[in-house]
Amino acid sequence: MTETTNPRSRSIRARGVTRRSTLAGLSAAGLVAGTAPFSIGRAQGAPLKVGVLLPRSGFQAGIGQDCYRIVPLANGIFKSLGLPEVEVMSGDTETKVDVARARAERMIAEGAQVLVGAFDSGQSTAIAQVAEQKGIPFVINIAAAPPITEQGYKFVFRNFPTAPMILGDAFRNQLEIFAGASSKPKTAVFLHVNDTFGTAMQGGFANVMKRFEMPYTIADTIAYDPASRDLSVEVARAKATGADALIVVSRLNDAILMTRELIKQRWSPQAILSMGPGWYEDQYLKTLAKLGNDPISFVPWYDPTKELSKQLDAEFTKANPDINFNLNHVYTFEAMLVAVDAYKRAGSANPTALADAIRATNITNNSSIGPGIKFDEKGQNTWLKCAAIQNRDGKLITIAPKEASNGPVVWPLTPYANRA
Repeated sequence: MTETTNPRSRSIRARGVTRRSTLAGLSAAGLVAGTAPFSIGRAQGAPLKVGVLLPRSGFQAGIGQDCYRIVPLANGIFKSLGLPEVEVMSGDTETKVDVARARAERMIAEGAQVLVGAFDSGQSTAIAQVAEQKGIPFVINIAAAPPITEQGYKFVFRNFPTAPMILGDAFRNQLEIFAGASSKPKTAVFLHVNDTFGTAMQGGFANVMKRFEMPYTIADTIAYDPASRDLSVEVARAKATGADALIVVSRLNDAILMTRELIKQRWSPQAILSMGPGWYEDQYLKTLAKLGNDPISFVPWYDPTKELSKQLDAEFTKANPDINFNLNHVYTFEAMLVAVDAYKRAGSANPTALADAIRATNITNNSSIGPGIKFDEKGQNTWLKCAAIQNRDGKLITIAPKEASNGPVVWPLTPYANRA
């Protein structure tokens, strides 16, 4: 059942009241301007109702739950920035595309005025279709598949880099790292999940790589199921190439499985270069301890020199002292920031007014790397830049780009046999 911070909404759903009676109740409360949920306007002093959809169960549950950790802190930060409050409606996509679609429809029926989510590209695509059909703004927190913002949608906005943007910055940051490293990989294996994100990354990798003079060639490309419980065959195949570097597009569980298999098969490549989540996750760092050191992740990240980054990090660390502040928190917060900033400027939760205000977004006091948040005609923020971060004794060190770095690179990867 969808969660909400509004006790009355919980009680209404608990009694099993129909969609029609729910809307009638909202209308009586002065929250509905018309007869449909997507005609909701701004009541005097009413907070914006933001539906946050994330995979909080299923095999992506760890990351979905991590994204959500920043949500309870958002209102306090918004207040310090002079922004209105939001009322959060929380939905679990269960890491399933069909469930994501159904939960989006339910949230809109229950009064959500903006949707935020959903970490995964496949689930975000399904939500985007619902949002566009219903005419409700949808701000994507994390999802990199390019087609999402290539459909001509008017109510869908993405403050997250596309796969080609991530790859382009990954190659730039690799070259910066190689320039100061003691050696360079000459060959690499590309090992990736076969989900929407992994397939998009694999499809763009070779094309984007052509634009850069990389020191290595790809010896083999290997795909695998993200729900797999055994990656021994894939790792053995990668090891057999004799490649210097292992390039991966993974999720949390398979990143842990892969590392354990690398140790078991006694393979320590010169570098593990990750093009996505998994390797920098707190659960990965805590589960593997010293064995989790040295992989480098090329990911959208936050600029530690920005004032909002410092504020977010401090507030998050106070509430979650044992968890590293990371991109899941930054981009989920910024998606909500986009919505509430537009709400303040529009002075209304009317969906068309909100969408128009989001389209005119120009936020420079943000946290992510790049000059700020601004959307092009497709609803994509093209200002975003990515970083290279490295695991270091349970912490994440930014090693590139130089202007955002806070530590040197460890190169090559410390052989697993040499670790305690």
